Amino acid sequence: MSGTTRVASPLDARHLGPEAVRRELVRAHLRARRGLSQNFLADGEVLERIVAEAAVAPGRRVLEIGPGLGILTAALLERGVAVTAVELDDRLVGYLRRRLAGALVLPPGEPGSLLLVHGDILDVPLGGLVQPPFEVVANLPYHITSPVLHLLLGAGPRPERLVLMVQREVAERICAAPGAMSYLSVFVQYRAVARLAFTVPPAAFEPSPEVASAVVVLEVRPRPPADPEAEERLWRVVQAGFRERRKMLHNVLSRQLPSPAAARAGAALAAVGIEPARRPQTLSVDEWLALAAALGPLDR
Repeated sequence: MSGTTRVASPLDARHLGPEAVRRELVRAHLRARRGLSQNFLADGEVLERIVAEAAVAPGRRVLEIGPGLGILTAALLERGVAVTAVELDDRLVGYLRRRLAGALVLPPGEPGSLLLVHGDILDVPLGGLVQPPFEVVANLPYHITSPVLHLLLGAGPRPERLVLMVQREVAERICAAPGAMSYLSVFVQYRAVARLAFTVPPAAFEPSPEVASAVVVLEVRPRPPADPEAEERLWRVVQAGFRERRKMLHNVLSRQLPSPAAARAGAALAAVGIEPARRPQTLSVDEWLALAAALGPLDR
C-alpha cells in the first residue's frame, strides 16, 4: 500500500511473544543490556494498544526513543508514519539497519520512512532531529525517563503529544492528583494534560523487568500558562516546596526560599487562600502558579 512500509518479521503483533523475542535475539547474536534498561516488548496485544493510543495518521512525524529490536518502529512504519528513531546501543543500530532497510532508503519525512540516529537522546540536539509538528511514541529506557521528560517538555521544540511506556510508579506520579503530587507531577501537568492509559505486566517483556509498567498519554499544551519570568519563579518556588514535601508549607517556604520572599510566605499563602499547614503534595498546579505570583520577585 502506498505510504506504508511492510516489514516481514516474526516480531509483528500476530506472532509476538517472549519465545519469539528470545529466538530473534539468539538468531541475531544479541542480548539485552541491563545497564541500558533493555526490556523488549513481547506482547502483541500491548503493541496494538500502544499504536491505538498513538492514533498517528499516515504521513505524521514521530520521534521514537530506544527502538530496541524495532518492534514498535515497524508497527508505526506499516501505518505510514515517518519515524525518527534514536538508539544508543551500536549493536542494535546495526540490527535495525538490516531489519528495516526498506524504510531507511526512503527520503526522511516521507510516509513510511525511517531516519535512524545512533546516539544518546540526551546529547542529540532535538531541533536537528525532527521538525514540528511531531509526536513521541516510545517504550522509554526507564533509567532516563525523568531527564527525557524534561528534555521533551522543556524549552526546545515540543511534541504535540507523547505516548510513553514507563514504570507504573512513575506513571502514577506523572498523573497524580493533589494529595499525591510531586515535583515531577507539577512539571509535567504544567505543560501537558496527563492520562494513564493502561498498565502492563512484567510478563509483556523479554527479559521481564522487576517492576510493572504503564502507558501514559500526554497532550502537550500549545503554550505554557505563565510567561518566562513567572515560569522561572514558579520552578524556584516548587523546588523549594518539595525539598521538604511532608512538612507544613509555610514552614518549608520560610526555610527554603531566599530571605526576602521567605518573610512574605505567610502573607502570600493567605492572599491566595492556601492554608499554611498544608503539605506541598496537596497543591494543584494552579495553586502553585497563584502562590508564585503572590510571592513576587524572590530575591528582593
